[in-house]
Amino acid sequence: MIPRLLAISSPDASPGPRWQRWCSELALTGVDGLQVRRKGVSDQELLTLASEARAAGRWTLFVNGRLDIALAAQADGVHLPVSGLPVAEVRRALSRQRQELLVGRSTHSPDEVRLARDQGADFAIFGPVFETPSKAGLLRARGLAALAEAVATGLPVVAVGGIDARNAREVLESGARGLAAIRWFEDPAAARADIGALLGSWKRP
Repeated sequence: MIPRLLAISSPDASPGPRWQRWCSELALTGVDGLQVRRKGVSDQELLTLASEARAAGRWTLFVNGRLDIALAAQADGVHLPVSGLPVAEVRRALSRQRQELLVGRSTHSPDEVRLARDQGADFAIFGPVFETPSKAGLLRARGLAALAEAVATGLPVVAVGGIDARNAREVLESGARGLAAIRWFEDPAAARADIGALLGSWKRP
């Protein structure tokens, strides 16, 4: 299932007690998706991160950019960067192995969402909707109008970029299927009340 609330792991996430504790606390908030995204680490470290996340919560688990690690960790899906593997190639690989995984694609424009749709992605992560430190100097905020245009493509869209409790509802009002964030979920205990209130009023299609 495409998550309503997708947490993306911190850029400095490392296997071990701190990561396990964060995952366990996150699982109590109502977050129903977790994307393990970690650059510059060994395959074994990435696999351990994903496996520990798998054990910590009953959520939809994604591994960023690595189909092999996603399969090895028994994840529910693989998330492809905008410049990553073609969706169609991933679909063919899964078919050959008789595996079923959700396939998401990062996108930064409505045209990229349309391409992801036409290539067979299950959903797109679209953003940054608002300014965010992780994209400062790299990508300008796309805004709610562009998000609404992305939603109009018909492909389920999970919005990302500067999203937190202050603006989550207006993002949902633009038609996003779900919300993704790094900073919002860095402190699960602090975010728990806001997440609970949001989920309590969320009428998901």
